[in-house]
Amino acid sequence: LLPGKRRNEGLGKGALRLLADLHNKASQSSSSIGGIEETIGRLSHISTSTDGTTKLLIRMVSDGLEVETVIIPWYNREKPRSTLCVSSQVGCAQGCTFCATGRMGRLRSLTSDEILAQVWYARKVCRVMGIPSVDNIVFMGMGEPADNADAVVIAAEALADRQRYEMAQSRITISTVAPNPEAFATLGKAPAVLAWSVHASQDALRKKLVPTTKYTMEDLRLGFVEALKARSKKLRTTMLEIALIDGVNDGMEEADHLAEFALKICEDVPGAKVVVNLIPYNSIDHPTYKKPTEEAVSAFQKRLMEKGVMVYVRTTRGDDEGAACGQLATKKKKQIKSTQSKGG
Repeated sequence: LLPGKRRNEGLGKGALRLLADLHNKASQSSSSIGGIEETIGRLSHISTSTDGTTKLLIRMVSDGLEVETVIIPWYNREKPRSTLCVSSQVGCAQGCTFCATGRMGRLRSLTSDEILAQVWYARKVCRVMGIPSVDNIVFMGMGEPADNADAVVIAAEALADRQRYEMAQSRITISTVAPNPEAFATLGKAPAVLAWSVHASQDALRKKLVPTTKYTMEDLRLGFVEALKARSKKLRTTMLEIALIDGVNDGMEEADHLAEFALKICEDVPGAKVVVNLIPYNSIDHPTYKKPTEEAVSAFQKRLMEKGVMVYVRTTRGDDEGAACGQLATKKKKQIKSTQSKGG
């Protein structure tokens, strides 16, 4: 794993020049500056949206494949801080129909070092560019954590280790679409909050949104419940994530079914705190999917709250630079080589 002492090291003059070049979209020199840059991954591009969300593109040394990690700064807090969205794979095999990463397919899983390198680069970029420091990390980038569980758990352990990254367990979140009921127990071994990308609690609709779904929502719910029961009470706070799509899953019928689904989890897990996270769909040029209206989102939220469910709406960040939830995707290796040969 990445040496703990490196987290406080400066990037050095070469890296500072690289950051400046990349941020200005000028020369993208890959000058060697040693260490992580030579053995794990190199920062190959930075883009910043109008709201300050900063997307990093990291090229893996082993094969040239790239992953994206996103720094989301929150300046409106008393003490400004940033959330970091990290990737666990290059691409994803789950094929969620509303997600750009799913269109890539799964190219390969990342090692724990490659996951942690994203955190290392993000911390350095925050320092160099004057972005609020990272105090919250979510495994909600490219890839399905359950399909790379061993590396994800190891990375989470490193993040929570007081001798390494010193992150509070409650400030690390691992989100899974749950390919199977056992996925929750496997990821539940990590010292982190467990979140479930539900998107729809009704079987037929869930299958439409997550076509690789092989289990009923009740089977998955039972697996989720057992995993939460096995956790400490501090880690029984959890999120159910819903990508809301206009006319697809944003109606009152879907809200009522979801409310019942969420409340049953609370009933079955002593001390559980279940929060529904509504994520308005971000465009990936799907032929029929559209972002729901603000009125529809508010009505959905209100319905859940009336049923006694805790719920909040995720603020859309970074969508003008393709850095918002569901928009992450990178070029495949063949395309990368083609771009390089053209000097791009």
